[in-house]
Amino acid sequence: MTGQDAVVRVGRALRLALLTALAVLFLVPFYLLVRNGLSGEQDITAPAWTFFPSRPRWGNITELFDDPSVPFARSLLNSALIAVATTLGTLLLASLAGYGLARIPHRHADRVCYAVLGTLLVPAAVTFVPSFVLVSSLGWVSTFRGLIVPTLFPAFACFVFRQYFLGFPAELEDAAQVDGLGHWRTYWLVVVPNARPVFAAVGTIVFVGAWNSFLWPLVIGQDRNAWTVQVALASFTTSQVVRLHELFVAAAVSILPLLVVFLCFQRWIVAGVERSGID
Repeated sequence: MTGQDAVVRVGRALRLALLTALAVLFLVPFYLLVRNGLSGEQDITAPAWTFFPSRPRWGNITELFDDPSVPFARSLLNSALIAVATTLGTLLLASLAGYGLARIPHRHADRVCYAVLGTLLVPAAVTFVPSFVLVSSLGWVSTFRGLIVPTLFPAFACFVFRQYFLGFPAELEDAAQVDGLGHWRTYWLVVVPNARPVFAAVGTIVFVGAWNSFLWPLVIGQDRNAWTVQVALASFTTSQVVRLHELFVAAAVSILPLLVVFLCFQRWIVAGVERSGID
């Protein structure tokens, strides 16, 4: 074995050790969720730490969904409906806006794009109260419309689609126009099928953001039947009592949909962002 081979092997061993340590650190929060979710209150707060409870309390899961004070099953369904509707609506509106700004000639297209980007500089706290007043005046409090409609057009999604469509092969669109297709049919029949990576990437990001949203659903979803999963999680911690075992098992259950979505679309996230032209 030469000295160079030894250096290469040592380097690989160090990289493997580093990656293993990072993987363990990444998995620690998930371990804590499972461990504490299957424990009782005394096991969670006990001064002596145990790696795993000697008698896992699988009944905590049943207790979570049978708790009359927190409609957790309904909250999961609400979050799923809101996240899916927000994702589909955002993909449609933001992709149409991005395609129009990138491909439809107009002398003010750049100015409109800069105006959309300028909204990213406005803190959410500035628009929160006006948005609530508008939603309240429309009678959308504690409704899916109030929870979904104000979040359907994030400027970031529009910018990502515009950047992607700027690099889209113009030859495909030219061929579609020769066949007599207009902008709409070109977008729907040619552009969308060939832009799946960016759609998957933006959709995943929007879905995760909608699922994890807390402040807006907390203010708008004032009725218990309109609670989302994040609001339901917060209800386990009050000024009177903290139900730790239910909180941990609820958190573990609530991240399962995100894990499924991420595992299904993780390879598209990097590909979509790379193709969009963002450095």
